[in-house]
Amino acid sequence: MTDPVTVTVPLGARAYDVRIGQGLLGRAGAEIAPLLSRPRVAIVTDATVAGLHLAPLQDALRSAGITSEALVLPAGEGTKSWPHLTACVEWLLEQQVERRDVVLALGGGVIGDLVGFAAAVLRRGVRFVQLPTTLLAQVDSSVGGKTGINSARGKNLIGAFHQPSLVLADIDVLDTLSPRDFLSGYGEVAKYGLLADADFFEWLEENGPALAGDASLRQHAVAHSVAMKAGIVTRDETEQGERALLNLGHTFGHALEAATGYSDRLLHGEGVAIGCALAFDLSARMGLCSQEAPSRVLAHLRQMGMPARLSEMPGDLPDDAALIALMGQDKKVVDGQLRFVLARAIGDAFVSDAVEGGMLAAVLHDAR
Repeated sequence: MTDPVTVTVPLGARAYDVRIGQGLLGRAGAEIAPLLSRPRVAIVTDATVAGLHLAPLQDALRSAGITSEALVLPAGEGTKSWPHLTACVEWLLEQQVERRDVVLALGGGVIGDLVGFAAAVLRRGVRFVQLPTTLLAQVDSSVGGKTGINSARGKNLIGAFHQPSLVLADIDVLDTLSPRDFLSGYGEVAKYGLLADADFFEWLEENGPALAGDASLRQHAVAHSVAMKAGIVTRDETEQGERALLNLGHTFGHALEAATGYSDRLLHGEGVAIGCALAFDLSARMGLCSQEAPSRVLAHLRQMGMPARLSEMPGDLPDDAALIALMGQDKKVVDGQLRFVLARAIGDAFVSDAVEGGMLAAVLHDAR
């Protein structure tokens, strides 16, 4: 078994550690105990995760003398909604969670985002710990303090910045993911190499296919991704500049998620993967990067068995104009102007609003 790796997110009084390693869920009580003012926690999870990991977590807490109560919500993107946020907050109030208490978010990105937002608004802010159970949540959504829910008008449009007090990323729990869910998370891993670390992307080209079956490779991929995100978040916590780079592929991906009704037709990381391929295609057409760059992106996604084009999505999609209209709800829109994360090369991304509508439509058309 590998030793845990600790990545610190150094945000002054709100600094916290991200612990990445095997068996962390079984040691959760000892890891969380130093944060507690009294030996009790409230856990929020979803039905799928509860069946796999809730009992082991509660056993680990009990062995450290910590009592717990749990709320189990439905699984799926639809849980990131006002009704489930209301249910979560009301349940936490019913549990008499105080400002000095700690709430545990056990699950993937949906639970982490929802519970983080509930913690942000409950009593004007209570502490919470992220226990991410998916690759996507471990490398992305559990780190950085972005919390929120979706609107019918778009993804993550309602929320707050609220940093966790601790993140425990147990890479052993990734063994319980379906191959599709694992690859969905891999879309975010590849994104880190594409936006700012060409050497990491090259490492992924060599090692990506072996990640699912090798704990040490998984740990390296998660720790490297988290360290990259921690550095960016520390420099730009509230996304005034550099942090927007983390949205590489997301302007396209979020529009595709909205177009498919946030359903199982398209998982978030699949949308990011397709979005990254489209962003590199757009960058090459604009003369920003070489033609080799989008070819490498496409080849690697295909090597991993991931979707990379609109034509590889099941079912029908709205026309190009409708997809571009959905992009208009993206959080990076400024003064009504669409902004994209584009690339000069693999590992060299930047934010631009100089994208011509006709070229954008051509990229979407040719990807069908």
